[in-house]
Amino acid sequence: MMAALQREGRFMLRDRSVIAWMIVAVLLSAVAVTAGMVEVAAQRETLTRLIKDDRADRSAQLAQQGDWGSAAYYAFHLTYDPPSALAFAALGERDASPWKHRIRMLALEGQIHEADVANPELALIGRLDFASVAAFLLPLLIIIALHDLRARERQAGRHELLLSLSDGRLWTMRAGLRGMALASCVLIPFWAGAALSGASGSATAAVTVVVLLHAAFWTAVCRVSAELVRPAAVILTGLIALWWMLAVLVPAGARVLIDRAVSMPEGAQITLLQREVVNDAWDLPKEATMTPFTAAYPEWSGHAAVRLPFEWKWYFAFQEIGDLRAAPVSAAHRSGIAERDRWAGRIAWVSPPAWVERTLQRLAETDVAAHLRYLDHVRRFHASLREFHYPKLFRDADFGTEGLSGLPVYEPVKPR
Repeated sequence: MMAALQREGRFMLRDRSVIAWMIVAVLLSAVAVTAGMVEVAAQRETLTRLIKDDRADRSAQLAQQGDWGSAAYYAFHLTYDPPSALAFAALGERDASPWKHRIRMLALEGQIHEADVANPELALIGRLDFASVAAFLLPLLIIIALHDLRARERQAGRHELLLSLSDGRLWTMRAGLRGMALASCVLIPFWAGAALSGASGSATAAVTVVVLLHAAFWTAVCRVSAELVRPAAVILTGLIALWWMLAVLVPAGARVLIDRAVSMPEGAQITLLQREVVNDAWDLPKEATMTPFTAAYPEWSGHAAVRLPFEWKWYFAFQEIGDLRAAPVSAAHRSGIAERDRWAGRIAWVSPPAWVERTLQRLAETDVAAHLRYLDHVRRFHASLREFHYPKLFRDADFGTEGLSGLPVYEPVKPR
């Protein structure tokens, strides 16, 4: 067996076409890994700058205020989801959904659903990262390199001679060596990127196993197709058609069906509803705001009387009513996203490329679940701001900068 492997290895290294496709695999992976690392480095640099500016801006604003209501109104707080060590390999939702927000004590849901301005053309074609290379381009490279595994030998007149000199394991061995060689060429730049990014050994190993399993699947498909006594061009056409069905048609068709089957309100609807509630509150009697507020926060019922035309506690109360009114729609929006993602995960089991992409995004913590965890973390932080400010607003506490020492400070969500 070892002698046969060595012989096939030497034969593979003399095959210029295989070497050419191995070089292409390395280059594609290197470009994707480099692009991912550049993007993640830019995100980290942006966060470093924003965190510093956020602290300076908040300190400057708070120093100018003379009451707790103004302090709560003018103080912005940067919330963010820093990229993981493996984010360079699969950007996932970081390329489609906001991963940073500047929030205040105002109604939160409208602030959460404000999206970063993105390049529409880039959003349409997607970004080349390692996950897309491993999920969609690696199968194509394997198909191109292995589609004529036996057809070429038949065309050259060597097929029967090879059969007489070896057993049936020859083709499996040849296909396996070439498929794993291409997978290794794709993985080499990833390993370098993982080392430079400080990714854990377990996460790097998990990605490696996923890529090798994917390569083994397509290698096995090519090995089975080699049994067909057909011209190489016919086999290649059939394999590319299979790849197109599994990599493009099934995920795209499933997304359309899932979007139609699982309906949900859009983020713009939540923002609009919240703004309508907040704007209407200015024209309503104060009791129309304070009664539902104290029903939700009974601990402040004894301090809810509003005697002046404007009081900060009334202002922040109707901001909270905006959130409460929008809460059912926001919950439906969140559950709809999660349900669509669950169905997409089920469909991915019949689409190996989609499964690989989703798995790499999950390992890199850039999937839909990670994005939802970040938004939930922002909501919890906003709740801590309310817990800090409400006692001061409703009890008419004297303002003093020493009281700001307990102001909550945002800490990013902990990695899984």
